[in-house]
Amino acid sequence: MLTDLITTRDQLRNGATTSPAELERCITAAQAPSNTHSFVRTLFDAARTTAVQPGLPQLPLAGLAVSVKDLFDIEGQATLAGSTALAEAPPAAQDCPAVARLRAAGASLIGRTNMVEFAFSGVGVNPHHGTPAAWDGRFGVLTGAARVPGGSSSGAGVSVATGAAFIGLGSDTGGSIRIPAALNGIVGFKNTARLVPTNGAVPLSTTLDTACAMTRTVRDAIVAHEVLAARRVTRSLAPLSQYRFAVPSTLFLDALDATVARAFERSMDALRQADAQIDTIDLPAVLEQPTYGFAAPEAYAWHRELLQRAGDQYDPRVRMRIEKGAPLMAWEYIDLLQARQQWIARMLADMEGYDALLSPTVPMVAPFIADVAPADGVDKTQDSARDAEFFRVNNLLLRNTSVVNLLDGCALSLPCHVQGELPVGLMVWHGALRDDSVLNAGLQIEKLLQKQ
Repeated sequence: MLTDLITTRDQLRNGATTSPAELERCITAAQAPSNTHSFVRTLFDAARTTAVQPGLPQLPLAGLAVSVKDLFDIEGQATLAGSTALAEAPPAAQDCPAVARLRAAGASLIGRTNMVEFAFSGVGVNPHHGTPAAWDGRFGVLTGAARVPGGSSSGAGVSVATGAAFIGLGSDTGGSIRIPAALNGIVGFKNTARLVPTNGAVPLSTTLDTACAMTRTVRDAIVAHEVLAARRVTRSLAPLSQYRFAVPSTLFLDALDATVARAFERSMDALRQADAQIDTIDLPAVLEQPTYGFAAPEAYAWHRELLQRAGDQYDPRVRMRIEKGAPLMAWEYIDLLQARQQWIARMLADMEGYDALLSPTVPMVAPFIADVAPADGVDKTQDSARDAEFFRVNNLLLRNTSVVNLLDGCALSLPCHVQGELPVGLMVWHGALRDDSVLNAGLQIEKLLQKQ
């Protein structure tokens, strides 16, 4: 298992290692075959300059390697969002707030990570820059043919899982942090959206976008969240016997594959043996939305002029879904906003009294890249069988996680598989501004599951 940020930071402070030495380990990992297609641009020399600055061990991130999804502005660099359509974009005039906060906390930015073009998929496939293969951060390399890394923060997830970065900055609009965390056997925390500024990031859905991160452990997730949100998490040492959890039977447990079902039930059994209270509850049906809900019309509002200039450079699967948002009428959008608020109120009423809800992060293990990637790489020729499988997988991967975004909630995905199984994520979640409760519960659950 990879050494986490907090342990490494302690070693820096007691002189057992140095920031430059730790950075070189991460650079070596970033250059390894396991990170093929993980980065669209590496920043090794700049990171080396950061790692020798004085006083780093006393900062929260201590000069350790952090990767940045190619969605966020870094001063002096163009932000291309995993696309070729933005090739003429000017360099960013300044760091976006999320990057600026990471730098101020002592991060060494190791590189910009690959992603789904314009963040519009949970699968992780990119026909322009290639697709990184999933890697099990808990137990090591995945065996067999390459599997999808999850998206849209695909490279960020693989960079953390392989040891190239301690933190992978990404975004989560419908699951884009938690899905790659689940499929790569690491931790992903989607905070309440309003807690971290998203300006300086290419938007997908201005209603649902969240800036957040993947890490190696839950306690590292707390550090990353405190830096990104510029706030302190109120910590609790309450044992699991003092927690009251709910498992929603509506939707979240439907059509689980055998590996996910086994890992989830094993985790629930372990929690019950630790005397945690677990109730099974029904929740209101998922909010009915027009085609592609908030993401398509809000994305179309941003993309419509770019599509006219460079639409032929888009991944056809991405372009098709963005253009689904064009016909939405203003009254339909306003009705959708109102319906969402009413649905959130019903959801929160049924969740009242629980410290967190528990669900599988995604209902399936990672499928093979070859089953869903475009047959001809950057060629725009469509392969109908792979397209059909891509959209089936995409819908399944986003199914559970997207509910939390619609809820304006927060959620943590942590690995719950054992050695010999493909990675499986356990999602711990609740409504808006329940971040501290979710993180504290996640800490206790992680300690329990690491004994498996």
